[in-house]
Amino acid sequence: ENPSARLSFSCFFCPRNGPVYVKNPHLDLMDEDILYHLDLGTKTHNLPAMFGDIKFVCVGGSPNRMKAFAQFMHKELGLEGDGKDIKDICAGTDRYSMYKVGPVLSISHGMGVPSISIMLHELIKLLHHAKCCDVTIIRIGTSGGLGIEPGSVVITDIAVDSFFKPQFEQVILDNVVVRSTELDRDLAEELLEYSRECKDFPTLLGHTMCTYDFYEGQGRLDGALCSFSHEKKLEYLKRAYNAGVRNIEMESTVFAAMCRLCGLKAAVVCVTLLNRLEGDQIRAPHEVLVEYQQRPQKLISVFIKKRLGLWNAQKLIDNVVV
Repeated sequence: ENPSARLSFSCFFCPRNGPVYVKNPHLDLMDEDILYHLDLGTKTHNLPAMFGDIKFVCVGGSPNRMKAFAQFMHKELGLEGDGKDIKDICAGTDRYSMYKVGPVLSISHGMGVPSISIMLHELIKLLHHAKCCDVTIIRIGTSGGLGIEPGSVVITDIAVDSFFKPQFEQVILDNVVVRSTELDRDLAEELLEYSRECKDFPTLLGHTMCTYDFYEGQGRLDGALCSFSHEKKLEYLKRAYNAGVRNIEMESTVFAAMCRLCGLKAAVVCVTLLNRLEGDQIRAPHEVLVEYQQRPQKLISVFIKKRLGLWNAQKLIDNVVV
């Protein structure tokens, strides 16, 4: 039997940072808040009872990947059962999938800024209504690398836009609002330190560039439309590399901006599926890509177990000679 299965997760934490807060005075005037895309609500569900013990939120694009991560964490935390019948809390909607394992919430966000933005609005309100305290939120995903080995895990130090600026532009009514994309530096450094426990893949700190498009917006030559040359593409990507960019994805700037405004400690940890300086199409075999996608999950598992005080206990168990 795994002794960690008997531990109470709540005992490891105190509300150092207070509850998750929202920056919307209109919410106080509402009799009920319906989290439509999550199939949850303040009157239909007891959100503090369901989610009040959440300390870690992990988000990623694919519903299947986030279910697999939840099942992985179920095993890593030594919880009862095999985790195969884990319940999708958002089963009443086809937009997102959400799974809870102990103090960990695993939720999909789809692809691109608009999709993750909708999910984050409702997720942050959910954490607020549930009176969650001291929450860390991490995006785990895939990306295209720049000048680094495929399979490398990039911990984002700064999320930048397509002009390599650390900002997110949000159109609100008819105004362009610019928001900072600063992430928690201490959290990034902590994750980098814990990556030493994952010796089978390289991990590094680097800038992550967020785009609004997978094809032209990322300088690909293989989309249905393309208005630039191979030389122009390489010139742009090399400028991005020289600016500190080590990977490219489609969610990090809005993720960083929204989490920062709501006081959430946030990090972005993505594996690279290819080196964009060498090509545009992902050609690695399926089994290789599956293993790549597990790499950020392994690092975050180490992080969560260390935060919960389970890592050293598990290492002692593993070293016991029967």
